[in-house]
Amino acid sequence: MRQFFKYVLATLTGLVLFAFVGVVLMIGFIVAAASTDKDVTVADNSVLELKLDKPVAERGFENPLSAFAGGENTVGLDELKAAIRRAKKDDDIKGIFLNLEMVQGGMATLEEIRHELADFKKGGKFVVSYTDAQSEKSYYLASVADKLYLNPQGTLEFNGLSSETMYYKNLFDKLGVQAQIFRVGSFKSAVEPFFRTNMSDSARLQTSSFLNSLNDAMLAEVAAARKIAPARLRVISDSMLVHNAADAKRLGLVTDLGYYDQATDYIKGKLGVEKDEKLSLITLSDYLKGEDADENTSGNRIAVVYADGDIVMGRGGNESIGSTRFAEAIRKARLDKKVKAVVLRVNSPGGSSLASDIIYREVMLTKKVKPVIASMSDVAASGGYFIAMGCDTIVAHPTTITGSIGVFGVLPNIAPFLSDKLGITTDRVTTGKFSDFPTVTRALTPFEQQQFQQEVNRIYADFTSKAAAGRKMPVERLRRLASGRVWSGVEAKQRGLVDVLGSFDDALRIAARRANLKEGDYRIQKLPRQKTFAENLFSSFNEEARLRLVKSELGPLYPMFEQYQKLSQMKGVQMRAPFVLDVQ
Repeated sequence: MRQFFKYVLATLTGLVLFAFVGVVLMIGFIVAAASTDKDVTVADNSVLELKLDKPVAERGFENPLSAFAGGENTVGLDELKAAIRRAKKDDDIKGIFLNLEMVQGGMATLEEIRHELADFKKGGKFVVSYTDAQSEKSYYLASVADKLYLNPQGTLEFNGLSSETMYYKNLFDKLGVQAQIFRVGSFKSAVEPFFRTNMSDSARLQTSSFLNSLNDAMLAEVAAARKIAPARLRVISDSMLVHNAADAKRLGLVTDLGYYDQATDYIKGKLGVEKDEKLSLITLSDYLKGEDADENTSGNRIAVVYADGDIVMGRGGNESIGSTRFAEAIRKARLDKKVKAVVLRVNSPGGSSLASDIIYREVMLTKKVKPVIASMSDVAASGGYFIAMGCDTIVAHPTTITGSIGVFGVLPNIAPFLSDKLGITTDRVTTGKFSDFPTVTRALTPFEQQQFQQEVNRIYADFTSKAAAGRKMPVERLRRLASGRVWSGVEAKQRGLVDVLGSFDDALRIAARRANLKEGDYRIQKLPRQKTFAENLFSSFNEEARLRLVKSELGPLYPMFEQYQKLSQMKGVQMRAPFVLDVQ
């Protein structure tokens, strides 16, 4: 009887799970069908509203479960720029309404959007911005607007950039975890959080240098847009003269203090719409649904390979650069005769040295048969620089964070933690003296440490030799620029680590010119292929549910857990930038 009930219970459990999955699939497909079939038309006298309340990534990702599972979508930079360009030519769109608060994107990403908005204005159309409370990044983006409305009780952060790093040495000491560090380069600060409690002098020097370079670039553009002398703008920022909305208005950072309805009333006036009438605002997501198909019928292609995220072995995921998947993508572009040139769009702090080298190899093979141009986004550092350095031309934004040419390895020794905190001991049997190398349950012997460091040194020598060859400079000079040091795009250009300061579109134009293609004589082929709706549905549900639960439980401690996750996933020697390059 007990066995009977066990089988009945198992059957009922299976039926419940099957029904649950069926409901999930049904809801997902209904949501997808509803969003796909919706006929979006743009009314005459409309305004495109850009909220940018989702993270801006190189390519957008629509989570199929976001409507009912709380997952997060991203806005694709390529889609956003295409929408603004389309709106410039769209007679029904008269202007853009920026409804901004905390914009989630890197400096180079915001620079791309800002320049697109500036170009939109050249078509004789207006840009109006409204904000309740504005961060430094969102103000940088909004400063391009003709009219800047700030809530009279709101705030505007304008006091310079900062970057904060968390250090875990004291935590490791309390837990009884010893971080065994192997690195090359005095500036390779990615491992410092594991054995220091604060920044080293070299880490502080490089961070201060590239942070000031980014700040200078941002202030120059804001000064030009707001017609404020750069020296005066720097005084406003460095002295933190903006404490409230009235200060922002008095100092000329915004044009008007007003509420949302007052900003929309101004837009109505521009359009000749009465105040009691409804303003025709169209959201970015709706505008993208109504986008016309590409009418370009050219048989020529320029392949754009989007390398966004940490570099890892294997196929990777939506937020990582898997060596297998990206090698296949570049190989596909190389073997496709319709593809006349390749643009490698890099937004990565690096990762696995082996995975980076696999991708680099495909770049080198491809450049033998067609032009390969690198376009650096927010970050192209360490392994991110490695995969770009073999390209014919490297294009970086002034605000790109790049360089960090160096390698490191971390092997924790958790034996004290197991023994002293958990009461767990280990013992082993081996067939040879080094059969258990490497292991995390004992300290490395001096000989093993020497072997590990020699491997790190070998990979660093290979990295710098290939970088020197790619940059056509003596390896001794390249190594003086390396040592793991991070540079801004401006600094890297001055030192010959990049060729051109410019945008993704500049890289695209260079690729077309090298391939002898005229404007309009090619189409863009985006690689690697993104997952379909069904693939995302099956792959994302469990992960999204898990992450949502972890985030809700850990709250403000989640970033530390995220760093731990990245550390635990590191395999082999790493080419990685400092752990946290979060510029605020």
